[in-house]
Amino acid sequence: MSIRTTLRAAATGLGLLLVAVWPAQAIVEVQRVVSDQGIEAWLAEDHTLPIISLQFAFRGGSAQDPQERQGLANMVSGLLDEGAGELDSFAFQSRLQDLAIDLRFSASLDSFSGSLRTISDNREDAYELLHLALTQPRFDDEPVERIRSQILTGLRFDAQDANKVASEAWFEAAFPDHPYRKRVQGTAESVQAITAADLRDFAATRLNREDLVVGVAGDITPDELKQVLDRVFGGLPQSSPLAKVPDASPDFTGRTVAVEMDIPQTVAVFGHGGIPRDDPDFYAAYILNYILGGGGFSSRLMEEVREERGLAYSVYSYLYTLDHAALMIGGVATQRARFETSMEVIREEWRKMAAAGPTEGELADAKTYLTGAFPLRFSSTPAIAGILLSMQLDELPIDHLETRNAQVEAVTIDDVKRVAQRLLQPQNLLVVVVGKAAEEAAKDAAGTAAGGGSASN
Repeated sequence: MSIRTTLRAAATGLGLLLVAVWPAQAIVEVQRVVSDQGIEAWLAEDHTLPIISLQFAFRGGSAQDPQERQGLANMVSGLLDEGAGELDSFAFQSRLQDLAIDLRFSASLDSFSGSLRTISDNREDAYELLHLALTQPRFDDEPVERIRSQILTGLRFDAQDANKVASEAWFEAAFPDHPYRKRVQGTAESVQAITAADLRDFAATRLNREDLVVGVAGDITPDELKQVLDRVFGGLPQSSPLAKVPDASPDFTGRTVAVEMDIPQTVAVFGHGGIPRDDPDFYAAYILNYILGGGGFSSRLMEEVREERGLAYSVYSYLYTLDHAALMIGGVATQRARFETSMEVIREEWRKMAAAGPTEGELADAKTYLTGAFPLRFSSTPAIAGILLSMQLDELPIDHLETRNAQVEAVTIDDVKRVAQRLLQPQNLLVVVVGKAAEEAAKDAAGTAAGGGSASN
């Protein structure tokens, strides 16, 4: 087997050959590249292996879907590689497979994203297929109905997934009058209503250069990338006519919402406001969340709720920073009889952390993990390209990779205590309960919250 054949096989899989390209102790050098047409990308150049990964996103996402066409962005993401230009679905997919080109699209609330991975020998074909997918998608009847059917099947499965139901209900309760209440996958009714004209209008208006962000890693030079950017994205419209998504004012007033569901356990999602990514206190909040509920078995919530009391199967928290809202969200799954006590303990840990903050030992352990795990993210060209994309979407500086761990290390115990008092508001937790007798569980949990005081006590 030749070296090219070996590399082609690696590109077809998960690209694991690139794990050792960037050693853990090295910092990836990031270059800003601007094409002749003014299209910008951030590049991590490396010629160790002949593999190129390109990731991109258009700001806006499913939050811009029309209310009656929820799921439009998601449906388009499943169809852009199902035929373009003169190639129908079979021909397009066959070209991707024959040339070991990995092309994918996805949608989220804030963005419509894509990724391309190819071996260098096939890069010209890869660029052309991506260009066709973005500028000349076909949306033929057969693939449209096939993808629609797949989405509807997925929605039926999601309707039986208590965690999915709880998450969607939480966002609908938190954002009753904001686009963030929309479902990325849509509803059965909205997906059925999407037409080929809707799909074409999406491609013609929402894939535009003004909202475009690009991250690239691998076997490509800055000069080569300039040409690729113009070739792939230069034909897109300059901007979109759609209105931008406004900033949100979520509804966090300590409500508890019940969703009845015949399942053997009770599932809940809870949360309140978080902290923006550009806030000077972000890393203090990041460490705080790790200690409280984001550190798996080393977190306080897991220790107190599961390990010490055996109340729940799982419990966690995380910071969720959207473009127009900052959130701190958690979840718990437990027996119905233990739900009220579980929420009581969760709120108590919220209060205790708000009142006293973490210990010095907890802070040191969190820093050790968060700084030590960071280099492990640079495991492949797709991972690195994705990091460069995320940095731009979050509007981080281009030297972020060089300064990130230092920012984590600079957080003091007083910083975390101050942020804990600012951020943690157990009295304002919005809780969505899913399960049998959910209404009763919600009343019990709400009563516990009302009698438990507040973070300022």
